[in-house]
Amino acid sequence: MTWSLPKLFEALHNDIQSQLQNVSVSLHHPGTKGDGTEIAWLELLQKYLPQRYQADKAHVVDSLGNFSQQIDVVIFDRQYSPFIFNYNGQRIIPVESVYAVFEVKQTANADHIEYAKKKIASVRALHRTSLPIPHAGGQYPPKPLIPIVGGLLTLGSDWKPALGDSLLKALEEPSDDRKLNIGCIAAHGYFHHDKKTNQFEILEGSKAATAFLLKLISELQFSGTVPMIDLMAYA
Repeated sequence: MTWSLPKLFEALHNDIQSQLQNVSVSLHHPGTKGDGTEIAWLELLQKYLPQRYQADKAHVVDSLGNFSQQIDVVIFDRQYSPFIFNYNGQRIIPVESVYAVFEVKQTANADHIEYAKKKIASVRALHRTSLPIPHAGGQYPPKPLIPIVGGLLTLGSDWKPALGDSLLKALEEPSDDRKLNIGCIAAHGYFHHDKKTNQFEILEGSKAATAFLLKLISELQFSGTVPMIDLMAYA
């Protein structure tokens, strides 16, 4: 067999795109379609993210007892997370374990972006602990807190053009707590915030979900590892 990297990526894209399109085509009730869209994005992330990351729908909690709103997609560190609560079918994750949070909608529009900003801010506002890290010769100082990535995932857009000035205007946000760092509009392209230029970059293309996934994994790699949680603060 002769291997082809472009063909491998084509197969990857076809698998991702078919999962998202099946939801859009086969489900007609708005509530059912919304649930199906969340499941499709979660299954995609659970399947393709490196195993150190886990994705699920959840609430996020801090050691002071504060809770976020329910988040459609929470990407968290399972390897170094000492506990995850499951209560009446609801997952509750300590904020120190969180890498990224996403709101999932059928389409992108100004209201949905504003809603996503509020949801993401409810996670970033939580108190995070970070303990010194012990080693053979003593201990390292507490690891600086990593920025929590926030974003929006949709199948389509209510704007025409889908990735034009209206999207950029809606994404404008002076508050870091509410800023969307990355997002995907699967039918059209994806966006991300460039820290160096402090500008949003729009990348259009027919393989948007695949390109977004690779960009997200790259962002997570640069985040490093979550801090060492202070368990006794929770106790």
